[in-house]
Amino acid sequence: MNLTIATTVFAVGKYMVFNHFNERQNMVWFDTSKIHIPVDEDQRNTSLSKPIFRSRVQNIVSPERLLYKQPSVLVGRTDVVAVTPWLAPIVWEGTFDPDLVDIIYKSMNLTIATTVFDVGKYVHFLQDFLETAEKHFMVDFNVRYYVFTDRPDDVPSVNLSQGRHLSVIQVPGSNRWQEISARRMENIQTAIERQISREADYIFCLDVDSKFHARWGAESLGRLVAVIHPWFYQATRDLFTYERRPASTAYIPMDEGDYYYAGAVFGGSVEDVYTLTSHWVYRCLAPFIFCW
Repeated sequence: MNLTIATTVFAVGKYMVFNHFNERQNMVWFDTSKIHIPVDEDQRNTSLSKPIFRSRVQNIVSPERLLYKQPSVLVGRTDVVAVTPWLAPIVWEGTFDPDLVDIIYKSMNLTIATTVFDVGKYVHFLQDFLETAEKHFMVDFNVRYYVFTDRPDDVPSVNLSQGRHLSVIQVPGSNRWQEISARRMENIQTAIERQISREADYIFCLDVDSKFHARWGAESLGRLVAVIHPWFYQATRDLFTYERRPASTAYIPMDEGDYYYAGAVFGGSVEDVYTLTSHWVYRCLAPFIFCW
């Protein structure tokens, strides 16, 4: 992929734990502040329609007379790296003021879309996902859940807080997780074109077999956001399970690659995620592996 990326990075620890992990792991958020993803004419002409996106131009302004602890450039976490080699910040838990961040973003009256695929045997994970999200995910923000499922009658009834809504989008069933993953980007792209672009400012695409155990707030908002895989954030690049077949468009040589991102979480502004999914659908030959 010929991507030009200048990255601002968000890295926040212990937000959520996936059911297939044995214990809570640190997570690292990545937000690209400038990204150019090439889109050719065939790709543009093949899409259902050109979506009209809600404005993403936001003024980051602290409310007047808001009192908070003076920040320091000398005191802070020393156990983790807080900047990438290309000078993008890595935001870990404990490196930001959660109350200040939330107050700034809540004044913008944003809506956060959340997509989740509840297909086949994964249907029994959805209730835990939604109930824990209501406790910890973007609390007091406007949130729209988009549940992609082949069993709409089995979507559980969960009490949602004010300003939070759930939409069910029916998709074909499959017993193979590889097929579900491979079609996920295409389904997200279509949903953005048909609905999400008019209803949300930011979007997160999450795995249904996840449970939220702690705060997930506005510090994760950005142009494009990803999470360093908790099993690989201490590993050297030769241990990354990248696509190693040269014939694949997703091929990464053994001596390349900075971080290994988890496919269970990615997001950003709706417009930028739409561009990402469009590029993925039309350019990548391999099944879904979220990495650069």
